Amino acid sequence: MSEADTGFVFAPVAPVVLAVAGREAVFPVHRIYCIGRNYAAHAREMGHDPDREPPFFFQKSADDLTGAGFMHYPAETAELHFEIEMVAALGEGGERIAVEDALGKVFGYGVGLDMTRRDLQGEAKKMGRPWDTGKSFAEAAPCTGIVPVSACGHPAVGAITLDVNGERRQTGDLKEMIWSVAEQIATLSRFFVLRPGDLIFTGTPAGVGPVQRGDRMVGEVEGVGLLEVEVV
Repeated sequence: MSEADTGFVFAPVAPVVLAVAGREAVFPVHRIYCIGRNYAAHAREMGHDPDREPPFFFQKSADDLTGAGFMHYPAETAELHFEIEMVAALGEGGERIAVEDALGKVFGYGVGLDMTRRDLQGEAKKMGRPWDTGKSFAEAAPCTGIVPVSACGHPAVGAITLDVNGERRQTGDLKEMIWSVAEQIATLSRFFVLRPGDLIFTGTPAGVGPVQRGDRMVGEVEGVGLLEVEVV
């Protein structure tokens, strides 16, 4: 079809979507926000004091999502790290959302991996530059489908774990979050206009580390789901 027929100079990219447990309708993804160092033990392993640091966030592109069960080892990196996280999926947005109203904006939850080109992130940190090359790349955000709140509630306590090739590498509990899901939503809404379809990767427990081609990661958030990803 021509430009005159469509109104576009080329066909627009199809929206990124995630499956929704128990439904045929899918969840259209808008933006991906990620909180940094939101479990005290992880903050310490990264060389920071969790008691003195206000929350901070970075973004991944919706195009970074993959639910294929595998991810390709990314180019230009020698150190690819895993970070298992619970993902909050917003069904409503807003600005300056009060903490007590924040959970009402959540449609459901999933399990995700914040995959990180740690060597590139480290170089960016040393030079005082943005983390984009370390955090946002193709297949950098493996994620399960979304479980609606009606099925799982708002998980605030429960194990969050990651195994690599059958060996436990990360272990934590959702109750160890420094900033709760509600607090994260409220804080983000002070700086951004949140939209339906936004995802929030809510932080990772201690034990992050590298993977290589052929490694198989199995992550789980109690009461939410299981994520299996092979690096190819």
